[in-house]
Amino acid sequence: MKNNAELIFIPSPGIGHLTSSLEFAQLLINRDNHFSVTILCIKIPFTPFSDSYIKSVLASQPQINLIDLPLVELPTQELIAKSPEHYICTFMESLKPHVKAALQNILSSYPRSESQPVVRLVLDLFCLSMVDVGNELGIPSYMFMTSNVAFSAFMLSLLNREIENVFNDSEPDLLVPGFPDPVPPSVLPDAAFNKDGGYAAYYKLAQRFLDTKGIIVNSFSDLEKYAIDALSDGQSQAPPIYAVGPLIDLKSQPNPNLDQAQHDKILKWLDEQPPSSVMFLCFGSMGGFAPSQTREIALALQSSGVRFLWAMRSPPTADNVDRTLPEGFLEWMEGRGMICGWAPQVEVLAHKAIGGFVSHCGWNSILESLWFGVPVLTWPIYAEQQLNAFWLVRQYGLAVELRLDYRRSSDFVTAKEIEEGLKQLMDKDNAVHKNVTEMKEKARKAVLTSGSSFISVGKLIDNILGRK
Repeated sequence: MKNNAELIFIPSPGIGHLTSSLEFAQLLINRDNHFSVTILCIKIPFTPFSDSYIKSVLASQPQINLIDLPLVELPTQELIAKSPEHYICTFMESLKPHVKAALQNILSSYPRSESQPVVRLVLDLFCLSMVDVGNELGIPSYMFMTSNVAFSAFMLSLLNREIENVFNDSEPDLLVPGFPDPVPPSVLPDAAFNKDGGYAAYYKLAQRFLDTKGIIVNSFSDLEKYAIDALSDGQSQAPPIYAVGPLIDLKSQPNPNLDQAQHDKILKWLDEQPPSSVMFLCFGSMGGFAPSQTREIALALQSSGVRFLWAMRSPPTADNVDRTLPEGFLEWMEGRGMICGWAPQVEVLAHKAIGGFVSHCGWNSILESLWFGVPVLTWPIYAEQQLNAFWLVRQYGLAVELRLDYRRSSDFVTAKEIEEGLKQLMDKDNAVHKNVTEMKEKARKAVLTSGSSFISVGKLIDNILGRK
């Protein structure tokens, strides 16, 4: 049998989780012909692109099989309002019988006459409860962490607390293995403070880290050597860490909502701008602002005078433009700015006209900005983005600080603050520019043959195939 190892990926359906998971699946297939890959696709109504995204990415990958898991009844909407993390973990629990049935089908499909392949699960953070299904069927699991090693270290540090011991704002700064400096509670993820199941969901996920054979992370050792060393020092209870990134979809699969004409219009406009002159503002698949905050951003762009490309989740319409943008803004921006609903982020960051990136600090966005050497102004919004912003700014000097601890429900950033941040970001003498350029070179070296991530993938393959 040519393929003597089958990896069964169970990615979370969020687009931010899917992109790097699928990149990693393709990397393994291309790296070692012993592997075949099956992806179990989870359907969930509020990630409508995920299905079409998976199919478009894998159209050219016949070695990767797709199995659609059935739709299951969703937990109540009330639950998602209380804690998105608790909601997704509850949803995953309800999928267990379907995952078990799919795995049993795969196992029973192998010809009895041939030697049986090695079978392993590769689980997203939010799918870690599937370790139980794997154990029941004798299939070991690896975790694929779509965030970074530092976040993995934070999660593991929860196990030094109790499951009832929810964080509060008044706690002293925390000593977290993997972070060189104490971490203020204000930059922890929302779930850490959530008494309605969010903290407990994180705690239970952290416990499952220990039930895996390894944590595969979309990062690289030159960026996160401190955190990798802290989790690999023999004192830590963490399983082996495999830093295999940056995993970036450089082919930039199209968003099904973006028509080709709009895509071409954005890139043509960038072609007309001077090198490194344009600020790109984009806040991720779930990042949007109230009209009052949108207005402050517009005022800051006006007073700073920078050129900009601003991707809004819901661009203003004739009906609401007066509420969201200052009077005359659309006329003022002619020639110096562009507003769009969705932008092809990888292609935009790769463009020579881009000089800076105002970002929510989602991990994929950070890796893309480092890959193309574009400095970031930090505006974290949800998930672990505050923690990402904290260590990028305070520990590594790889971003300019606008806010590290922004919370969408309670915070407001003034036009003056945003303008000041934009000016710092555009200042070519700012040390961040030099640091980001150096890290760009290291990111690209990591994935070359003999680079740290290339070597790490080799060690992982040996571990999966039982060579070492």
